[in-house]
Amino acid sequence: MSIDLILSERFGFRSFRQGQREIIEDVLDGNDVFAMLPTGSGKSICYQLPAYLLEGIVVVVSPLISLMEDQVEQLRRQGEKRVCTFHSGMPYHVRMKILRDLTRYKILYVSPETLQTDTLSGTLSRMKVALFVVDEAHCISQWGHEFRTDYLKLGEVCNRIGRPPILALTATATVNVRNDIIKLLNLDRPEMHIYSVDRPNIAFQSEIAETTNEKMDILIRYVQTLKGPGIIYTSSRMVTETITEALKRNGVEKTAYYHGGMENDDRLLTQKQFIYDELDVICCTNAFGMGINKPDIRFIIHYHFPSNIESYLQEIGRAGRDGEESLALMLYHEDDDFIPERLITAELPTKKDINHFSVMVDVDKPDRTLFEQSITSLNLSETAERFMHFHVEKFFREEERDFQTWKNQLVEFIEKRIKEKRERIRYMKKWILSEECKRESILGAFSEKLVTRPLNCCHVCGLSLEPYKSSKEKSPRPVIKSWEEELAIIFHQVNVDV
Repeated sequence: MSIDLILSERFGFRSFRQGQREIIEDVLDGNDVFAMLPTGSGKSICYQLPAYLLEGIVVVVSPLISLMEDQVEQLRRQGEKRVCTFHSGMPYHVRMKILRDLTRYKILYVSPETLQTDTLSGTLSRMKVALFVVDEAHCISQWGHEFRTDYLKLGEVCNRIGRPPILALTATATVNVRNDIIKLLNLDRPEMHIYSVDRPNIAFQSEIAETTNEKMDILIRYVQTLKGPGIIYTSSRMVTETITEALKRNGVEKTAYYHGGMENDDRLLTQKQFIYDELDVICCTNAFGMGINKPDIRFIIHYHFPSNIESYLQEIGRAGRDGEESLALMLYHEDDDFIPERLITAELPTKKDINHFSVMVDVDKPDRTLFEQSITSLNLSETAERFMHFHVEKFFREEERDFQTWKNQLVEFIEKRIKEKRERIRYMKKWILSEECKRESILGAFSEKLVTRPLNCCHVCGLSLEPYKSSKEKSPRPVIKSWEEELAIIFHQVNVDV
């Protein structure tokens, strides 16, 4: 069966989008492939379609359980039953049944952490794995070094299960990040498919506020007037809740917050309400958005700026996937500068932490149990603690162990990572404050040049906000002075302008 016929019969499309055919053909030829396609361009079809033609199972490494479950749900709605996900949140008996029946499936979605388990990797090693896919592959470089170190082990896991061809997929990777991915996955002379990160239908607008109060006022004014639905990104869980309440007080009723501190069921409910148009606005941390399959998001507002340009591009890329005009708005106040700096210092142990650790352990007779217990005693953040466990594990895998060399290399690595992160923060801030074309500056970070300037480019090039405004402006809630007035309104005994 030809790939065009499968595209039509299985996926309901008449033709391939840019890059899809070339990537699929290289996958079917058994090559390692690195592919960078802009958000919303249909990356998943690059491995879902080959699954119908390849002998064996396609293993897809994905960063989020919600993302995996969404992909499985979509495929099942299309009539494909031979697809499943495998993660720690599933009941034990369900996981065991999947393992027993794994040969019946064509696509398996799994997190990098779950893939490390001997139970799953052992089962896969006894099967025919046709393709190993790393979705959102930029996470290897951006998260792997400290946030989720299991990403760094994916190359080893791939070897354990028979070293099938690898497909690395991402929407945003600078040249340095691409090289990082290729090195860490041990890609063998991969076929490179690099397409522009530019999304011409997304316009860029930035506003600098003199005070934090003014910044909130600007935000409310925009949300009241812009077409929805939309997403507001902040760097603080508390601020997501504060903004949500402020918007509701000012007439934007169908608003909710979303952050990692919520119960999983509450997060899932909020996500579903947004997808099915029961909410107009989500105010969230970066815990929300990856894999959200909602094509009609009309605006993305950043109340705080992300720590690097790749994350920014990922987040604004959730707008306008239907091809319609959408707006990316950046709000900035000088007090925002300390937020990303605070985050990067919390993500990694300090030199003082490493020195304290070296005092607690016996460096002449290294004992792994004592090393692991000593990490807990440091009172590190969850991310920094995970980072230390990874490097301790690496130390004990060395045949010849030299603690002082290991310690010096670790301190050097931490200092290098912090320096890199600070440089990316500086680039992001420079982009915000620059009076150069916003689109050209973003493309420059990915070693691209602007070929065609869209009519609605950015505020520097001249941007009318009229196409992005709603015909209905939201009004603030009426001010209620007492419970008696509240009851009177409920029972329609007073007139209140709304």
